[in-house]
Amino acid sequence: MEMSAAPANLSSLPATNAVAGAAGGVVSVLLGQPFDLIKVRMQTEQTSNVVRVVSDIFRNEGPLAFYKGALLPFLGAGAAVSIQFTVFHRVKHALESLNSANSPQAVTRLSYLDFYLAGGAAGIANSIVSGPVEHIRIRLQMQRRTGSARLYHGPWDCIRQIYGTAGVKGIFRGQGIAVLREFQAYGCYFVTFEACMQMLAEARGDRRENLPTWLIAPCGALAGIGFWVGSYPLDVVKTLIQNDGFGQNRVYKNAWAATVHTWRQGKLPAFFRGLGPTLFRTMLSSSGTFAMVENVKRYLQ
Repeated sequence: MEMSAAPANLSSLPATNAVAGAAGGVVSVLLGQPFDLIKVRMQTEQTSNVVRVVSDIFRNEGPLAFYKGALLPFLGAGAAVSIQFTVFHRVKHALESLNSANSPQAVTRLSYLDFYLAGGAAGIANSIVSGPVEHIRIRLQMQRRTGSARLYHGPWDCIRQIYGTAGVKGIFRGQGIAVLREFQAYGCYFVTFEACMQMLAEARGDRRENLPTWLIAPCGALAGIGFWVGSYPLDVVKTLIQNDGFGQNRVYKNAWAATVHTWRQGKLPAFFRGLGPTLFRTMLSSSGTFAMVENVKRYLQ
């Protein structure tokens, strides 16, 4: 299956995609952070009871706890989403040029595989930021003590302690599985969004760039679902690795050991604990992200 490529314009410029991505990243964190905390708790506590997790957080840690670990993602969200959209469009245009060179007489078209690969490349680039940022966020989210009893007093203290214990390698704990997760997740993310936008444009007999926000948002929601359904088991393993202790306190030798442990704990369903609230979260955050990105790009044209 092939999809026609949008004509080149100002919306494809790297600076435009970077600015639009930054705006979308901020929206994503604001809408999605509470649900991310619930997801991490469910993955590490080996439970599928959403109500119990939410009530425990609210009762024992207070309502502000739902934004635990949000500072670093909030600061890095603009950079991360800028990277995603900039790399995605650069690779997409490179594939368009390659297809045109191979078939100079044909209209440039991109297949679903092309969009998946461009999204995967964006994910690999994004992992440079998302890997360590998510590592720090997970450790902060797993803290249940408050005040002076906390192990980490904010993201910078967490970074300082990890660096003092395990150096730069410790900061990038779980980076290998993070790269795999990001490639698969963003490949599914972008191909789902582009396919949805293309189908809606064709159904309306209009150009993709003319679709209204109320149609962009559901395409973003579907993209978010594709992101997590395609990559959630990898995310479960990544969370276990990044929440693991250091030195003698380390439980999992590597990602494979964490995978085997998860399978023994609950077979296949164990790899999807927390998926429900995650999908609800991603429908909100991804619809907002893509709506913001597309509208900022149009404004900057």
